[in-house]
Amino acid sequence: MADQFQEVIKKAYNAFNERNIDNCLATMQEDVQWSKAWEGGYIVGHDEIRQYWTRQWSEINPKVEPVGFGERENGSLEVKVHQNVKDLQGNLMFDGLVKHVYTFQEGLIKTMDIELVEN
Repeated sequence: MADQFQEVIKKAYNAFNERNIDNCLATMQEDVQWSKAWEGGYIVGHDEIRQYWTRQWSEINPKVEPVGFGERENGSLEVKVHQNVKDLQGNLMFDGLVKHVYTFQEGLIKTMDIELVEN
């Protein structure tokens, strides 16, 4: 099961890094719940995610790369992510690891939460 979800996640991250919102949203349920790491709180649905990312990319340049996967006891998928965030002038704002935790419904992303990686 986890292998199928890993492929969905890799497709989503690749699309995000390419700034291809439509391909990224194609990996998600219509009513997906998404953590707004940059602003706090959550958004729901494709339209809100599109607006959030469009606004985010007008102010910062994030790149995310999955570097590890693990299935949790509750069935969610934990993805360790190397995140590199620069401002639009290329100045580094953040470079480190975070955890993205996903649940799935019918093969598509249903929820995404963010956790800090403990050192």
